[in-house]
Amino acid sequence: MKQIRLKTISDNYFHEAWELYQDAFPLEERRLLDDQIRVFNKSNYHFDVMSNEKELIGFLLWWDFEKHRFIDHFATSKQHRNKGFGKLILNRFMNRNEKPILLEVELPTSAINQRRIKFYERIGFKLNQHYYEMPPLKEGQSPLQLLLMSYPDHISEKEVEKFIKECHPIIFNGDSQNSEISEKTL
Repeated sequence: MKQIRLKTISDNYFHEAWELYQDAFPLEERRLLDDQIRVFNKSNYHFDVMSNEKELIGFLLWWDFEKHRFIDHFATSKQHRNKGFGKLILNRFMNRNEKPILLEVELPTSAINQRRIKFYERIGFKLNQHYYEMPPLKEGQSPLQLLLMSYPDHISEKEVEKFIKECHPIIFNGDSQNSEISEKTL
């Protein structure tokens, strides 16, 4: 399996990965294409696709911060799900360096959300029960209540607050709804 870092929407695999992104995530959790173009310009943002014999396996969209890494979005293509690729991709990412990792998950209110959480727990992530909201990505949306998972250890409520204060303005700065607000807080 080969990992390829995309830098623009004209790179190979982007359109296929973008289709997967739109299919894999609910509207309230997805960036608009214009916002994605802006996020590409951030030096600590990475859009990595995984391929095997020129076929898209999945993607890992993540941020590299000073004290941790944050998985923004992760998905495997439908035809490659339940074959161990997701675990392989994440294990490679987890073993890349010593920085702790954070990711957001939907509340365990449905069977699929519970399965997703169990998947991450099986590979070593810890589910944190602290209240957490993702800011709205589009005008007119409400914040989305989620939970944070962390690797290798649980994080404290204070660490969640620090992540929100220091990282949310960077993560969500390129998005339409938050651009003006976030620039003022940086």
